[in-house]
Amino acid sequence: MLELIQSLGFSATDWGISIICALLIGMSKAGVTGAQLMAIPFMAVVFGGKPSTGIVLPMLIIADVFAVKHYNQFTNWKLVLKLIPWAFVGILIAMVVGNEVPDTAFKSIMAVVILVGAIFMIWQDIKNPATIPDYWWFTMVLGLAGGFSTMIGNAAGPVLTLYLLSMRIPKMNFIGTAAWFFMLVNLFKVPLHIFVWETITTKTLIFDLIMSPAIIIGVFTGISIIKLLPEKVFRLLLIGTTVVAAALLF
Repeated sequence: MLELIQSLGFSATDWGISIICALLIGMSKAGVTGAQLMAIPFMAVVFGGKPSTGIVLPMLIIADVFAVKHYNQFTNWKLVLKLIPWAFVGILIAMVVGNEVPDTAFKSIMAVVILVGAIFMIWQDIKNPATIPDYWWFTMVLGLAGGFSTMIGNAAGPVLTLYLLSMRIPKMNFIGTAAWFFMLVNLFKVPLHIFVWETITTKTLIFDLIMSPAIIIGVFTGISIIKLLPEKVFRLLLIGTTVVAAALLF
């Protein structure tokens, strides 16, 4: 195993950062959504923007498997099926134009989408707390934005958080629905990363396999944390991390 690790050519610092990021990715898939917001930028710094997307994707899928298994019974399939077609279209758009969009422009666009959506959600809360924004255009915009952002940088978390919070579903349903949405979306992206962007290789898969114990530990750590969070605290935490994520994109 030691020879295999050394053959990948990563420094001790790279491995240390990667293990921490693997723990955070696992925690995020268990419901501690903000944890992934810290992991994705660090992985991009260590491995580069586009290459890191292919390295992180299998890590996300490993965590998705455990999240789906644990939270499957809480999934709101109606919401998943409404979002998935738009997300797939967003992924295909990103695959085609991703190389032409500067990082700064992409980040600014995503920040605006998230902030406008957050303002809309807060406005709905003030105007009529019982109202659910079940508009086709709302689902379309956030579905496309989620698909585009997950392909470009595995960064659809804030977009999906915004949508599911707007639907006012309970904590456990939120996590179960997000788990299945991301499992389907991430599996859809795999062949695109292998054959089109060529960011998933044998070397990256070996690295992901080595990271899997840390990912699994992160998942079960996240499950334990989520059990302690009341519904209101969970919602406020998600709103806060979503707004912070948008601000950081600027």
